[in-house]
Parts: sequence; C-alpha cells; structure tokens
Amino acid sequence: MNPPVAILVGLLVVIAAVIDIRSRRIPNWLTLSGIIVGFALNAVLTYPFPFEGLKNAALGMLFGFGVYFILYLIRAMGAGDVKLMAAIGALLASPLLWFRLFVVVALIGGVFALGLLVAKGRLRKTVWNVAFLVNELGHARAPYMSREELDVKNPKAVTLPHGFTIAVGYFLFLALSLLAK
Repeated sequence: MNPPVAILVGLLVVIAAVIDIRSRRIPNWLTLSGIIVGFALNAVLTYPFPFEGLKNAALGMLFGFGVYFILYLIRAMGAGDVKLMAAIGALLASPLLWFRLFVVVALIGGVFALGLLVAKGRLRKTVWNVAFLVNELGHARAPYMSREELDVKNPKAVTLPHGFTIAVGYFLFLALSLLAK
C-alpha cells in the first residue's frame, strides 16, 4: 500500500472511531472528505494518467459502498458505516485490497461481538437470533421486521461502535500487510 494512502486511511479511521465511540455516529463531513481526498490523491498518484486513478477510486468506493449497503438494508449496519467504508474504498482504490480489509474487519468485529455478548449474558439468545436471521434471509424476508432486537437502530439491539471495529481492523490489516512483505 502506498504510504500516503496508508497514513490517510489511518487518520480517517481514527477520527471516525473516536467520533463513533463518543456519539455513535460517523459524520458526513468526515466520510465525504475521505471520498474527495481518495479521488484527488489517486488521480495525483497515477500521474500522468489521472483518469486511471479516478477510475480505481470510483471502483473502490462503489465496491465498499455496495457491500456495506447490503448490510445497511438488513439493518445490520448504520449509514455512517456504509459511507466510511465507501471512503476507505476510494482511498484504497482497489476492490481487492478493500475486500481483504473487509475480511479482517469482519473477523475483528466477530471477536468484539462475541466478547460483548458474553459480557452482557446474551450469547444463547444471539445464537438463536443468528439462526432466525439466516432462515429469514434464506426466504428473502427482512429479519428485523419480526424481531426488533435484530434492527441496529432499535434500543433493544446489542450494538457496538463499528467505526472503532473498522479502525482496529484497519491497523491489524496494515500490520499484516507489512509483515507479508
């Protein structure tokens, strides 16, 4: 990964994590700034072919947005998380690189969620909810329509600030990338 890109993504996710922990929101000014900087930086980095950088930033942004938008539609993710991952995609300018990051973030998120569920004594209920969720999605039904605790926007849902999870996942991803060299 290009060092300026790595630094800017790190800065973006740290700011997002701090704001998300404090307010449980990721602001539009931050995600939009990330998208704009992603396009501009990738246009500059691919000089004398700036359209290549713009194309790659657009592909990364659309890929990140698309994957997280599906999670948003089933109310497993908030809109700020969707826009943050779109901004990260624009900065990384590579759907493959973004997808590798996504896998690390998903694994870290699973570990964090498991710890939170054990701490809140909700592990058994969540296992049943996951089975219900898979069944409902298999029948093309929105799980949150039948069980309100499956809606990330509902106060009964067990949630954690995903911006923090994305930040931890990013720095683990970065460390693994550096070790792989």
